[in-house]
Amino acid sequence: MEKRKILVVDDEVDLVKTIQFSLELEGYKVLVSYNGEDALSQARKEHPDLILLDIMLPKLDGYKVCRLLKFDEQYKHIPILMMTAKTQEKDKLMGKETGADEYITKPFDMEGLLEKVKKYLS
Repeated sequence: MEKRKILVVDDEVDLVKTIQFSLELEGYKVLVSYNGEDALSQARKEHPDLILLDIMLPKLDGYKVCRLLKFDEQYKHIPILMMTAKTQEKDKLMGKETGADEYITKPFDMEGLLEKVKKYLS
């Protein structure tokens, strides 16, 4: 059986590596991106099964990446879990409006993140 693909997008290299390590231990294939533009092109090329997406990114913010994918018939089925330090209600609302399936605030618990990933991939 082919491994489920997860695209992890964040400009914090250490965080990406930590998440990548945890997901690979769970048996997922992990793709990484450190800016919004690259994330968008990788998502379109690779068709990941799920995307973990930061909001504050270079080149293109997470809200735009999410909106561009969620409003495109080819990609709207991909669950997008936003991970961000933005904790205000207006930010969460914006996340929902752009189509995010989940809004996770940093710092987060890795076990909790893995549970959410499994929930969306089951």
